[in-house]
Amino acid sequence: MSEYIFKLPDLGEGTVESEIGEWFIKVGDTVNEEDVVGTMMTDKAAVELSSPVSGTVVKLAGEPGDIVAVGAALVTINTEGTADEGRVTGATTEEPAAAAATPAEAAPAETAPAEETPAEAVPARVITSPAIRMRAKEAGVDLALVQGTGPGGRIVRKDFDRFLKARATGTADTAPQTPSDAVKEIKIIGVRRIIAERMQAAKREIPHFAFVEEIDITELESLRKHLNAKKDKADRLTLLPFLGLALIRALREFPQCNVTHDKDRNLLLQHEAVHLGVATQTPDGLKVPVVKHAEMRSLEELAAEIRRLSEAARTNKARKSELTGSTITITSLGKLGGIVSTPVINSPEVGIIGVNRAVDRPMVVDGQVAVRLMMNLSTSFDHRFVDGYDAAAMVQRIKEMLEHPATIFLP
Repeated sequence: MSEYIFKLPDLGEGTVESEIGEWFIKVGDTVNEEDVVGTMMTDKAAVELSSPVSGTVVKLAGEPGDIVAVGAALVTINTEGTADEGRVTGATTEEPAAAAATPAEAAPAETAPAEETPAEAVPARVITSPAIRMRAKEAGVDLALVQGTGPGGRIVRKDFDRFLKARATGTADTAPQTPSDAVKEIKIIGVRRIIAERMQAAKREIPHFAFVEEIDITELESLRKHLNAKKDKADRLTLLPFLGLALIRALREFPQCNVTHDKDRNLLLQHEAVHLGVATQTPDGLKVPVVKHAEMRSLEELAAEIRRLSEAARTNKARKSELTGSTITITSLGKLGGIVSTPVINSPEVGIIGVNRAVDRPMVVDGQVAVRLMMNLSTSFDHRFVDGYDAAAMVQRIKEMLEHPATIFLP
């Protein structure tokens, strides 16, 4: 028997080992060259790996959640009777597309429409792997009809196989609901494991200092609506780019907040550039895509880049370089923003700015009670390196600009 040993390749950034995220194959399956066999998790990405040969799967390195060293056997494939017969070892050199992981948040994805759409144009909101999308296209299946049981409703291999079986037998895709005391064990792997580890480390190592301030955004909201009046729905401005511009201007006066902590060298790295992290909620967990050199962008450019990166993070299309290198982060719970939150600092940064829900409140203005649109900013700072006075002063500067939005655009 001629066997090809597909070894785990170097996934970049000095990776020496990787966690098995998900298999799209099992022992006994026939695979073709370039078929996606599974995903491997690094600290920053879920990387899809393709088979470099055709043949029959003989052995897999382990189960999802298991750790595999770079250069170790990942998949053993019997190539007997194929053009690859005689090749005994190797590893793919093609760099697969990557998605990513980290903390924070943004607006949730839209719900799926009730009516069918062609399988050739599967909407981005259907979360699944490229391999399953290809199978669906070949089988003429609308993935919007398949019930996903993975994280965030992700359609995994067993979901698609169950749907095909149900369609072939004419039975319903889902079993009837019955009372059950069953307990499902969910292995903490992949993106969720990385988020858990980083959150725990951030809270254990960083003494968080929280500061909350209420802001009257009545004039800002009026400006936002005015600018959006002639825009397409997809291009309309949210509050985030305005907050981003105000934060960038404030950091010029408080550069000690645009800092990352190199704990290995016991250094603070004060950055000239503002690489703005935008915490985004995705089906896989919280991720932080990064707007590089946000200080060089206009309002429209900043808004467009936030939209692009947030969508790329939600659909697992963000590159690894777009998910690293932030110097300060903005996080928003959108309509779920509540009154106050205590955002966790995105290490190695020293500050994070959290946006809460905007609501109409009765306020005293010039001695008269008036209805104003009010919003709280909930911020956290690393108290080892940012003094409370400086943190409060920076937030007050942001408040001043947001309450008088014309000042955001002054030279």
